[in-house]
Amino acid sequence: MKPTYPDGLDTEVFTFKSLKEAHKKARNKYDKEHVTPYIKKNKKFKKYNFSYKTDLSKLRLTIDEKKDIEVTEFVFKNFKKINFSWEKIIKKKIKKKLLLLQNKDNKRDEGSSMPLGQKMWIRAKNIIPGGTMLFSKNPDLFLPKKWPSYFTKAKDCYIWDLENKKYLDMSFMGVGTNILGYANPKIDNQVIKSIKNSNMSTLNSKYEIFLAEKLIEIHKWADMARFARTGGEANSIAIRLARAFTKKDNIAVCGYHGWHDWYLSSNLSNKKSLETHLLPNLAIEGVPKKLKGTVYPFKYNDFGYLKKIIREKNIGVIKMEVVRNILPKNNFLKKVREIATKNNIVLIFDECTTGFRGTYGGLHKIFGINPDLAIFGKAIGNGYAINAIIGKKEIMNMANKSFISSTFWTEKIGYIAALATINEMKKIRSWEKVNLIGKKVKKFWINLAKKNRVKIKIQGMDSLPSFLILSKNWLKYKTFISQELLKKSILGSNVFYPSVKHSNNLLKKYFKTMKDIFKIIRLCETRKLDINKVLKTPTAISGFQRLN
Repeated sequence: MKPTYPDGLDTEVFTFKSLKEAHKKARNKYDKEHVTPYIKKNKKFKKYNFSYKTDLSKLRLTIDEKKDIEVTEFVFKNFKKINFSWEKIIKKKIKKKLLLLQNKDNKRDEGSSMPLGQKMWIRAKNIIPGGTMLFSKNPDLFLPKKWPSYFTKAKDCYIWDLENKKYLDMSFMGVGTNILGYANPKIDNQVIKSIKNSNMSTLNSKYEIFLAEKLIEIHKWADMARFARTGGEANSIAIRLARAFTKKDNIAVCGYHGWHDWYLSSNLSNKKSLETHLLPNLAIEGVPKKLKGTVYPFKYNDFGYLKKIIREKNIGVIKMEVVRNILPKNNFLKKVREIATKNNIVLIFDECTTGFRGTYGGLHKIFGINPDLAIFGKAIGNGYAINAIIGKKEIMNMANKSFISSTFWTEKIGYIAALATINEMKKIRSWEKVNLIGKKVKKFWINLAKKNRVKIKIQGMDSLPSFLILSKNWLKYKTFISQELLKKSILGSNVFYPSVKHSNNLLKKYFKTMKDIFKIIRLCETRKLDINKVLKTPTAISGFQRLN
């Protein structure tokens, strides 16, 4: 039934008898909703397709999307009288080059097969810059045109989309925020109970004191704590405190630390300065040019280059992640601590991602290296917004000399959630469980790649494992992995944030599907199969890098 008329001019004529039979016999939800697919697919019905003399099926004279409305308004502005034929529109297009193709990217009948989550994604992109509040949740990073995108509920390690389809989350688990699983009753019940007594008031909440005491108890080197709601805020607070203390503006930085001006200013000197710090091509419009030459990136384990920066750039702050994808070598963290101390530099460990995953508290405890300031986020609230900055008294007290304040840093939910989460983590020793699960998944990936003779690079700590397939088709393979996992109701790609709710049975379901996926990847790598023929969506966009 190949279309030849412009989209919007299709007409379907059918007998009432055929419609009645379709109504009675169609079982597929799609067939029921769209009326005629059952008739079209059923060979018992006689069909005839009336074709136009020229194939004009790529033109759209319909209104499904915002662009279609703009095209329609454009058409009417070019005709003085309202009564005109569609053929005159085409002729006028040719004569006066009225580009009706400006809505060509809207595919014919795309909505009939598009998941509801993708329809919402299109809607979002029209009214929300970037489409979503968090880059890591951009659907095009996973499976363009097919990713469910939005959820109605989540429980343990399952997510339900807008069409109530249930998925196993073998992906980000709330971008690392839900180590104890979604909707954990131990945390949620405490939060609900607290909300009933109001989340905000003119007075302060005592729970911010309790949380500060808890974090200082866990980290004996720290004296004081401040709180925020996001990682970007917490990072900026730490930088402000450190600069105020050292009276120096320049920062040596390693790793990813958010979206604020101080961090992005590194790209003012060189657009590729942050290229190796997870996210390439970071846009910097709006970042004050006067910040140029204040932030200097260095690579993890490259102590020689850090020494050079400190010697030449009057550094007052070293800001880094304790671990991202690789472990420290040659006493790297110890050397960083020593050079910071020797040069009166404030050392800040950003543990927004790593904190309370590898151990009970900051990951720096494992290596026995204490910073001057440390930042925690993501995991400590199990899905509720809370970030903490802890540190030495003389530095933390600089908050009294530099204005740092925000209304919603005083709301109660984050403190209640963090206290309940940290207590539950300690009770069940959650870090041991997620490390064990992550280690098991890493081992599976290694054996799977070896069996299929696919070159793979495993990265990340056990509680934050990821992998790369070393191939020019890597992004296509990554997209294909998400495509095939989704068919089995699994959300996943090449990064896995384990939670305590990922049981062995759930891992087995994931392993089984991945085995089939890697067989296809092997065939593609040996050129027995073309990845472009098995990939049914556009290739995912490039996101956070997993290389140092």
